[in-house]
Amino acid sequence: MRPTRWAIVAGVFVVAAAGGAVAVWLMRRPADTSDQPAPGSMRARQPAVAGLFYRADGNALSSQVDGFLANAAANRVEQIRAIICPHAGYSYSGQTAAEGFKQLAGRGFRTAVVLAPSHTARFQGASIPKVGAYETPLGRIRLSPKAAHLAKLPPFVWNPAAEVSRPPWWRQASKDLPAFGQDTPHTWEHSLEVELPFLQKVLGDFELVPIVFGEVEPLAVAKALIEHVLDDKTVFVASSDLSHHYAYDEARALDERCVQAILDLRIDEMPLHEACGRGPILALMHMARLKGWRAKLLATCNSGDTSGNKASVVGYAAIAFHEADQQAQPNAQTRPAKEKAVYDAAERKRLLELARRTLVGVVTNRNLPDVDPNDYAGKLSEKKGCFVTLTVGGQLRGCIGHIAPQEPLYSAVMHNAQNAALHDKRFSPVEKNELEKINVEVSVLTVPQRLSCDSPAEMLARLRPGVDGVVLQVGSQQSTYLPQVWEQMPSRLIFLSMLARKAGLPQAVWRSPQAAVWTYQAEAFAEGEGEAHPAH
Repeated sequence: MRPTRWAIVAGVFVVAAAGGAVAVWLMRRPADTSDQPAPGSMRARQPAVAGLFYRADGNALSSQVDGFLANAAANRVEQIRAIICPHAGYSYSGQTAAEGFKQLAGRGFRTAVVLAPSHTARFQGASIPKVGAYETPLGRIRLSPKAAHLAKLPPFVWNPAAEVSRPPWWRQASKDLPAFGQDTPHTWEHSLEVELPFLQKVLGDFELVPIVFGEVEPLAVAKALIEHVLDDKTVFVASSDLSHHYAYDEARALDERCVQAILDLRIDEMPLHEACGRGPILALMHMARLKGWRAKLLATCNSGDTSGNKASVVGYAAIAFHEADQQAQPNAQTRPAKEKAVYDAAERKRLLELARRTLVGVVTNRNLPDVDPNDYAGKLSEKKGCFVTLTVGGQLRGCIGHIAPQEPLYSAVMHNAQNAALHDKRFSPVEKNELEKINVEVSVLTVPQRLSCDSPAEMLARLRPGVDGVVLQVGSQQSTYLPQVWEQMPSRLIFLSMLARKAGLPQAVWRSPQAAVWTYQAEAFAEGEGEAHPAH
């Protein structure tokens, strides 16, 4: 969202102010921070949207946040380093935000760095305010000494010269209020403020590094944060909503693609997606790539799901970033035992070599390799479902396949390697200069079996995270996730909800009698691996 387009977001703020909250809020204008001392002083930036985006009374706010956290999922992401959370009014996005913040409880974090977009100001750099604390109805949060240190380093600045557009409710009431001093990028910004009550609840006594993004290169921010701030006691929070003001179905499709790009750390693709906090998100994605972190989806919804008004909605997601050695363990306590491999080392090698030859051939001259079917006798000539996945540095570069057996396995490997390289609509075709960087993985599928259940609860219970690939079909629409996708989605509910959205269907459609679900398993093996493994 562009910072000065308040006409676009005015409706959101007006709706968030339901119940007469504006009248209450106007009694407390945020403190003027244009000429305040550097961090270390206890002069506080006062709340700007208490009573508007969240409850103004401390006891009521405490109960509100506690309720969201109590209803959040209990699945724990180990070695978590950062989260993305939404920043709309709590009645719209509070539960989604809680799915992210609950992950931070009990981790021992002492500092929180909140990266927020600017909706009210145009300026250069990443702004750190000249205050000693932020205040919410739950109390004061001291600024960390790291804030003062960062403020002296590019691309960070203390209260930069900015063109500030006061939000619509201020303009409507300004004639009745006394004039105040110069506004700063932090004065009216809600996207940073709304994350703070959640942090106060899950972290307790902590110190804050508040950063509002102007025109700034996210990579420069990421490198500075890694060098000067990152440690085991510091967590990073990127504040962002997703698409804005589309009809429900269109918004879901847009948000699904955006979320998948974040999960895959496809930095180059992010400018194509809508997220008002794209700068903060990109900073986390750069940090993840530089540090080898993985992204995992925690929750997603939009305002149509929480308000019932689906004519024009705003999208939300909670995403965690964690250390890479936590791979493929969405539910470690239920991770299945390793299954016996069907294909021996020689057979796996033959298929990977064929996939590599195909990749090189179709990229360099658009030709499939010539093969003698007699060279692929036995199991390699059996009809099998198969996917070929291409990655670069652990990040997805293409993945195409078919679920049901259609052709001999060796032929399926060739055709799917070709399609993954040239015809995956999420990516541009692979180019010659990428060939040496690409790693190839082959997944051989079992025949899908219908999962017949008496209730949605039984269906959730019978799915095996990390083992089952899933096909969801409603009428003529269907979608699938390979078993490997469980690495990015920590719960059965999120897995099925996102699978429905991938098919362009309502995310709860898997619960309906019209939905059909099949499961299959995959034996996956990749270049550079010592042995095959069932994909879990």
